[in-house]
Amino acid sequence: MVEELRGVEWQALEHRHIEKKSDWYWIAGILVISFSVACILLGNMLLGIAIVTGGAVMLILTSRAPKTMTYSVSPRGIRIDDKLYPYTTLQGYFIDEESDIEPILLVRSAKLFMPLLVIPLPPQYVDEIEEVIAQRLPEEHLEEPLIHKLLEFFGF
Repeated sequence: MVEELRGVEWQALEHRHIEKKSDWYWIAGILVISFSVACILLGNMLLGIAIVTGGAVMLILTSRAPKTMTYSVSPRGIRIDDKLYPYTTLQGYFIDEESDIEPILLVRSAKLFMPLLVIPLPPQYVDEIEEVIAQRLPEEHLEEPLIHKLLEFFGF
């Protein structure tokens, strides 16, 4: 008789939060304004406006604390808060246990605009999570995207 594996559920922050000092905001604001002024001087008003808008949104979003998300891995799929990603929409996975701070689960999706899910894992559940996922998805070597690492490095 085959034992059906149950799901694993845990909570984690949606991203690592680095407390920023006022200097960080001043530097980011100066960079945004400089790039937008340069674009306007070079005759590209629309790009200048887009840079100011994007910079303002970035500064607002980085000032708020990350919310606590509920993650679960079950026989049906991977759930992040209220959104279920069925295994039929996923193509492969990799558990990076040698990540900087905590292990992460990387899942490759078949969706065009969301090719990779990066999910923080609690170290005590890594084996159980891998047991559930390994029955439904092939393991393949995936790496955290460079842009994701750069944004975390700069505190975004």
